[in-house]
Amino acid sequence: MKNKQKRNSLYISFIVSVILCSCSGMEQNEHTNIIIFLTDDQGYNDLGCYGSPTIKTPNLDEMANHGIRFTNFYAQPLCGPSRAALLTGSYPIRIAEPNNTKGFHTKLHPKEITIAEVLKKKAYNTACIGKWHAGEETEQMPLKQGFDYYFGTPKYNGNTKLIEQSKHRSIVLRNNDTLNVINKVKEMGQLTQRYTKEAVNYIRSNKNKPFFLYLSHNMPHVPLGASEDFRGKSAGGFYGDVIEELDWSMGEVLRTLKEESLEENTLVIFVSDNGPWIEGKIGDHAGSAFPLRGSKAQTWEGGVRVPCIMQWKGKLAEGSVNHELLTTMDFLPSFAELAGIQMPDTIAIDGKSFKDVILHNKESEHDRFFYYAFTHLQAIRDKEWKLVLPRTKKPAYMKWRGRRIDGVEGIQLFNLIEDKEEQYNLADKYPDKVKELMLLIEEGRTELGDCNCIGQGARFYDSSPMSARIEEFYKSEISKKREN
Repeated sequence: MKNKQKRNSLYISFIVSVILCSCSGMEQNEHTNIIIFLTDDQGYNDLGCYGSPTIKTPNLDEMANHGIRFTNFYAQPLCGPSRAALLTGSYPIRIAEPNNTKGFHTKLHPKEITIAEVLKKKAYNTACIGKWHAGEETEQMPLKQGFDYYFGTPKYNGNTKLIEQSKHRSIVLRNNDTLNVINKVKEMGQLTQRYTKEAVNYIRSNKNKPFFLYLSHNMPHVPLGASEDFRGKSAGGFYGDVIEELDWSMGEVLRTLKEESLEENTLVIFVSDNGPWIEGKIGDHAGSAFPLRGSKAQTWEGGVRVPCIMQWKGKLAEGSVNHELLTTMDFLPSFAELAGIQMPDTIAIDGKSFKDVILHNKESEHDRFFYYAFTHLQAIRDKEWKLVLPRTKKPAYMKWRGRRIDGVEGIQLFNLIEDKEEQYNLADKYPDKVKELMLLIEEGRTELGDCNCIGQGARFYDSSPMSARIEEFYKSEISKKREN
């Protein structure tokens, strides 16, 4: 009898210990893991589920089948500003930069608060793998902006079709240590697989605690690179090879989450930083924004409306398409709300939480979106209409990219529900809507600023004159107008 009681006591102790271990594991994973899978210069049309006729993306298509595909999701028209907006939840023109300047590619002031810094309030482990491009000084780099781990390139990988055409060379860092310099096409082609391996290892190493992974691929920014496993395989040309390898990368991330039983506890977001590369033959080195008008650097829809897919197994309505107005600036307040973090009232941000949009199919809290090219406010949209302001072509403030900026002679008005291609100007037909949107334009100019004025809500942390916020390139444009 005593032996039986002892065996029963041991059995009960074993069961209790199993339950306690299970509870402990649940506590470790009580917060939602978050992964942002960001691509660079990928067009709206460059996925199978967004209509690409030549590029095969089975993993991202399957992700859309198990989650939500968005049709009105916005970023910024260029790499640096887009990343800064994503990380801080703010329009780039609002964001503080060192010495109160406003760089063409936004450089985060060390006092700016990023997603990573917010999530660390709930003990999230945070990692940035891939392209950073939000400042190159030590105080602006990931480890000083809330990230526990960094592996990737500090800035863009180049600005020419082929790596040999430019003197620019990217370095690859692990935390603060330089691993190597990318000098050859073959080395450029290894980046996607290197990032993917790092991401998979990071997920496995942090599966028992809440984590935030910002996986920011260099591709398909020029110069392009694809590994031998994918080179020459896509019907979409070299560009298609690159996209199909990125699709493979997403597949590896999703497979890892499944193997580690993390699917139901992880929100995965795929998104591009802006529209496709502005020059070159589609399939060669350039993507497609079809049916949208325009491309990278432009504030037509093709430059800023980007593909976005979200998956969160068991939480999101599978196979749904969402048409609400959302932006990458919404990531910060959305993640904070999902993690139960109260955002401070002292810092103004422009993003709105989309928690109820994705979980309960509610309407977006956005009633407007401002289109900025550098510091120039060029357009605004509400839930249905877009108003485009007059502008000169080939502006100096856009540097060499200005050659692709077209002029607009008068105010243009488009109904984006019926005319997402921006083909039919209805400004004369709907003057009241023009007046309504012009009032919102003035509100934006007052709060955020414009090329020739400082916004009341723009952030400044240094003792330099606030006027430094007006970039010298745009000052030259203003001088020309005065002379004329």
